[in-house]
Amino acid sequence: MGVKRVDGFFYGLFMDAALLSDFGVHGENPRMAYVDGFSLRIGERATLVPEAGARAYGMVFALTHDELNVLYGGPGLENYRPEAVQVSVISGGTMPALCFNLLDEPDAHESNAVYAEKLRDALGRLGFPDDYIATVH
Repeated sequence: MGVKRVDGFFYGLFMDAALLSDFGVHGENPRMAYVDGFSLRIGERATLVPEAGARAYGMVFALTHDELNVLYGGPGLENYRPEAVQVSVISGGTMPALCFNLLDEPDAHESNAVYAEKLRDALGRLGFPDDYIATVH
């Protein structure tokens, strides 16, 4: 019997498989996806916040619980908590996935231009819609 994996939806820099491998994490079955009803908010860190009519794009990877603990066990990530979301896979279909979000959304004055630039670059390399990439700041 193989190692149990769960699908995780990543909307920030963890959507980059190369970055995951830097952590020793090797996500399986990568899929481009989005969640409706959430918008991306970047403060010191990125998170998704509920917003009617909004859509946030990202990647789904199948990971082990140990791999998720590696990703979210690092310094500065202790305020992220998993929650279940329904993702729409761009190639078709919907599925449940775990999504890690901050307990408290960033204040309106918070920003992180370096993070936003890296995220726009990753979204562009992965082929996400230009109109979505333009909203990342």
